[in-house]
Amino acid sequence: MKQVLEFEKPIVNLKEKIAELKSFTEDSDIDLSDEIHTLESRLAVLEDDIYGNLKPWDRVQMARHQERPTTLDYVENLFTNFIEFHGDRLFGDDEAIVAGIAYYKDSPVTVIGHQRGKSTKENIRRNFGMPHPEGYRKALRHMKQAEKFNRPIISFIDTKGAYPGKAAEERGQSEAIAHNLKEMAGLTVPIICVVIGEGGSGGALAIGVGDHIHMLENATYSVISPEGAAALLWKDAGLAQKAAETMKITSYDLKNLNVVDKIIPEPKGGAHRDFYQQAEYMDQVIAQSLSSLSTYSAEELLENRWEKYKKIGDYNLL
Repeated sequence: MKQVLEFEKPIVNLKEKIAELKSFTEDSDIDLSDEIHTLESRLAVLEDDIYGNLKPWDRVQMARHQERPTTLDYVENLFTNFIEFHGDRLFGDDEAIVAGIAYYKDSPVTVIGHQRGKSTKENIRRNFGMPHPEGYRKALRHMKQAEKFNRPIISFIDTKGAYPGKAAEERGQSEAIAHNLKEMAGLTVPIICVVIGEGGSGGALAIGVGDHIHMLENATYSVISPEGAAALLWKDAGLAQKAAETMKITSYDLKNLNVVDKIIPEPKGGAHRDFYQQAEYMDQVIAQSLSSLSTYSAEELLENRWEKYKKIGDYNLL
């Protein structure tokens, strides 16, 4: 791996020791198979212990991992004949959001998602996955087209948030997000949203109003980043780990709060460790959602969507 997270270092160190012993065994006449077997057993226990007890801040780091699969990775693996379209017909094209049409199991769908880069050059080109207003307007243009041709919409969410720059504000960032929220709430085709990395604030919500909201196990979804919350609450962004533990931003927290419908499991160590296994897990959930939602009429979709969002944030007065 190119990037090793702090909590993963004991695992990496043990793997290196195992590799050294295997190399030594191959280059000499000394049999160290018993020692290697013992270390491999210890490694399995260590991985179960570390990856089975991740803290919220650990999951934040996993969601931000530079090798984590992106929207286009999933598009390439899960869909066929994908055609990407560009531009919002008002200002220009925003590469922080990809949108197009494809086939999913031989049925036409519209695919939309945030897209960050995998290198510095690509991240700059895609603005680190933080869309401008034209990105959200491009997404909405294709959502309305999907409604016109009765195509389900599949949305992949992975952004730190909408870009807060001066130019974005001048071009109507807040209006673009609000308009998307309003329009998505009333679309008469199935909408499936999957949080694959970071789901940050309105930047995520602008393509995240759906009938089914799913989340990868190590993804996060929050109104603000842990660093931002720490800076506001305690005037110290260095307390981000403390903020992450109190913000309820993990998939398990959000499932308990009825924000998320299903948690999509990840391979041991995260989605970047075994992308094809991850894509298979996601494929199963998307297929189940489409099968379920396809049985509803337009009126039933709207009613169920309304009921879904009414239930989020339910509480009992003491």
